[in-house]
Amino acid sequence: MSVTKPTKPTEPTESAKPTEGTTPTEPTAPEAIVVGAGPGGLAAATALHRAGWSVRVLERSATLEPIGAAIVVAPNGLRALDRIGAGGPLRGLAAIKGAAELRRPDGRVLAPTSSEAFVARFGEPMVVAARADLMRVLLAGLPADTLRTGTTVLGVEPGDRNRRAEVTTTTGTLTADLVVGADGIRSPIRGALFPAHPGPRYAGFTTWRAIVSEPGGVPGETWGRGLVFGTMPLADGRTYWYATANRPEGTEHHDERAELLRLYRDFHAPIAQLIAATPTDRILHLDVHEMAEPLPAHHAGRVVLIGDAAHPMTPNLGQGGNQALEDAIELADVLAGLTADQVVDALPTHTARRAARTAEVVRKSRKLGAMAQWENRGAVALRDTLLRVAGRLAPDAPLRPLDSVLSWRPPVRAA
Repeated sequence: MSVTKPTKPTEPTESAKPTEGTTPTEPTAPEAIVVGAGPGGLAAATALHRAGWSVRVLERSATLEPIGAAIVVAPNGLRALDRIGAGGPLRGLAAIKGAAELRRPDGRVLAPTSSEAFVARFGEPMVVAARADLMRVLLAGLPADTLRTGTTVLGVEPGDRNRRAEVTTTTGTLTADLVVGADGIRSPIRGALFPAHPGPRYAGFTTWRAIVSEPGGVPGETWGRGLVFGTMPLADGRTYWYATANRPEGTEHHDERAELLRLYRDFHAPIAQLIAATPTDRILHLDVHEMAEPLPAHHAGRVVLIGDAAHPMTPNLGQGGNQALEDAIELADVLAGLTADQVVDALPTHTARRAARTAEVVRKSRKLGAMAQWENRGAVALRDTLLRVAGRLAPDAPLRPLDSVLSWRPPVRAA
């Protein structure tokens, strides 16, 4: 089911200039093109729109499908959404109540926590929302003619102080004062800006995700040997589940559900029941990639990269989407009140704000993911013992590593 039926906007044109002898009119709004209609792209479009920009969003898909099953919106993401009027509707979808646990495959608890402890520490809940619900909230903040679907970007010319950026698409060539590359982990725009950069690398494990109409029991994760299974409730009573396994890149199976039932056959209930209740065609299977080597910058000329286009990361901290939301708000803050002529000089400030932070989140997520995916029997036994002891000595131990990640707050000047 598509999220919306967009209408096509008119072609962007160069900013109008008064002719000689006429009374000057109010300066036209600077123009931005956002490439990619995922959460980060739509949030950036909304933030720029609220900051006075004229915005168009280009999406290659013919319809805006809710790819990705569900998305975790953490406290930092909620604060970002607050800046564009979207945090309230998302908070209404918070469904994690009471206990949350990290367990072994036999069901033994390694590290307990709770939603109450989480809110007490970070001031906000962890919201798990169907991706379609988040997309609807974000689209509600944009004019109806902002989104153009079925438009693939073929190339980009970043422009400079004297030239607007140029975007070549399957439907024509467009120009703008700013181009936001929110085109995902395989970003063609990133490749055009930084052709010598190696890009994302395979993280060594693959993931499966789905939403099922079955109760998921106590929310949390179960760590085995090279296997992780997680469950989280949605507000409508359904369960979002995800699973990981160490595999060579590109490994596929004729029946992914059967493979999952084999992998998790010895895990505690209701893991097998959740897998069995999920139609095979509703299971999303994707290899995990990350940006091991940070980009030299998140911008070039009049083009800026956000989200997975700038800093793809493993899903272990649940921060991929949240960092994209931070990017969107920081970008609009940097550009608020500026004219089109000032964009090129302003974008280095965005890189300065975002590059070090996102590189650190990528590193933290990689580190946690590596530990979760350990296979060696002795290493796993040591890991589980340390987790269990830490949980007994310090009840907040599972939450401490998140402090620097979830503490982000929007800039004071953000609109």
